[in-house]
Amino acid sequence: MTDEHPELSGYEPGDGRPLRGPRLVLAMRVVVIVGIIALVLPGIITIFSVGGNTADRSCAQWVAFARPDATESSARFEFFGPGGVGWQCYSIGGFGNDQLVASLGIIPSGARLPIPTIGS
Repeated sequence: MTDEHPELSGYEPGDGRPLRGPRLVLAMRVVVIVGIIALVLPGIITIFSVGGNTADRSCAQWVAFARPDATESSARFEFFGPGGVGWQCYSIGGFGNDQLVASLGIIPSGARLPIPTIGS
């Protein structure tokens, strides 16, 4: 047995230049970045779409429970809202005054309304 590898016979090291040119490296980086964005962006759009629909339905239930005299409800995603970061539920009165009804959180779920007790 010898230490020589037959598959490497005739191999001569390159001249020291990189295997890929700068344009090809830039093109590969652009393709990778576009690919990552194409994978992540639909998930973000879906999260906000489903979250918005859930927040609208949950907010309508909260407003019907807490402010039956309100004309409509409005769910908004706020970064600096009164309830912190997340979906905020507002009731809209007849004259346009918005009142905070509930903070629905970053990922809203169905409305968890309090159960009325006897005598309340």
